[in-house]
Amino acid sequence: MSEKSPRIEALQGNGSASETSRVSSYDKQNTRATVDPQLPDEQVSQKHVTYLGEAPDGGLRAWLMVFATALVMFSTIGFILSWGIFQAYYEENLSLHTSPSTIAWIGSTQYALACLPSLATGRMFDLGYFKIPFFAASCVIVACTFLIAECTQFWQLFLTQGIGLGVGSGIMWNPAVVIVSHWFSKRRGLALSLSSTGVALGSIVFPVAAQKLIPLIGFKWTVRVFGFILMAALGTANVLLKRRLPPVNVRGGLFNLKAFRNKAFTVYCISGIIALLGLYTELTYLAVSAVAIGVSKDFAFYILAIATTASAFGRLSSGLLADKIGALNTIVIFTAITGITTIAWPFAKDESQLIAIAAIYGYALHYPQLVCSTNSSRFSIAAFLCLYSAPLVAMGQIEDAGRRVGMFMSLIAFGGVAGPPISGAISIATGGFIAAGYYSGGSIIFSVTLLLVVRYLHLGRLWGKF
Repeated sequence: MSEKSPRIEALQGNGSASETSRVSSYDKQNTRATVDPQLPDEQVSQKHVTYLGEAPDGGLRAWLMVFATALVMFSTIGFILSWGIFQAYYEENLSLHTSPSTIAWIGSTQYALACLPSLATGRMFDLGYFKIPFFAASCVIVACTFLIAECTQFWQLFLTQGIGLGVGSGIMWNPAVVIVSHWFSKRRGLALSLSSTGVALGSIVFPVAAQKLIPLIGFKWTVRVFGFILMAALGTANVLLKRRLPPVNVRGGLFNLKAFRNKAFTVYCISGIIALLGLYTELTYLAVSAVAIGVSKDFAFYILAIATTASAFGRLSSGLLADKIGALNTIVIFTAITGITTIAWPFAKDESQLIAIAAIYGYALHYPQLVCSTNSSRFSIAAFLCLYSAPLVAMGQIEDAGRRVGMFMSLIAFGGVAGPPISGAISIATGGFIAAGYYSGGSIIFSVTLLLVVRYLHLGRLWGKF
């Protein structure tokens, strides 16, 4: 249906029962959406307008949603993935009296909390709670960024940068990506690819800006500049983002234990946890290891930018390959490459070798968001790691797919929070990163083996598109 689709406006003051409307799904199938009278005031105000029918797949308003989501990804995941510059600076310049592995808990907590709230935020979004949590999380992110400049102790940085930025990002990015699928159907892949460019842009801009600004204005004012950038980006996103489809009171709790009766799903969750034990190690310690082998501190900051620039190419190629051979098979290939480069990373002896490893690593381990929607117009889900949500949708009833993805994301967060500190402790104990590379790379390779088991359990054979 075009942009002339009919609209529904919730009425107040008549005390009537909930209003039922005919809604067309993304796949042009009709379904029925019920507007719950107990939904928050945000959804029952006269200002709330819901566009019904097929996604417009274009138009100024739809592309503004893509732009706003890119700003959100820039300010949340993109900023979080720049943690390596903070890890290196804290180790070399701040007298925190803590080991590198302890400092790494700040970054790993950010990674975990960017994933952990997804189960709750997805449920809240379904119920109609979007604008208020989104605005509150924006304020938390901006405030914590400015507070980082004033921190002098480890616990202060852990609260502001680890917990504050992590929770704020976890609340924001998932609903923002879901909104894109409200406005796009046939061109959803293009829309999501464009919105995910915010991740790559953020993880390039912040390290490069830090490299240029810290010598000129110092660390404190550099972080404050980051705060002003985030304020402008998130302020714009708050104004532009708007859901198109009505909220629905989804039945059931947050966690469905029956899903674990599916052996493929159970093994898939275990694989995700083990993978996260190693996936972030190289990203966290790349700049530190570069300085250790004699790379200048100035250029070490650019190593992360090289990895994230390469991720843009990986983002496009993995999506195209998944359409040909299946999402899980694509995950196996790219995750195996990541494991191999993680093992090889500590053996880089000069700048050129490190650049090559960083580029391959970034190409294989990229961070676009892939939204997978069901046949229902009310349902859409997002995953943190590229393509990881697609196999989950196929592992059970389509009506429960969103909860399965939320469960998976919440579980793998535990691997993300433990991985970098464990690697840091290993590097301290051994006096280098070789053992940490074996540990983290071995964890990733083992997770790939479990993915092959998942494919066998789901298909009932060793080979096949999945």
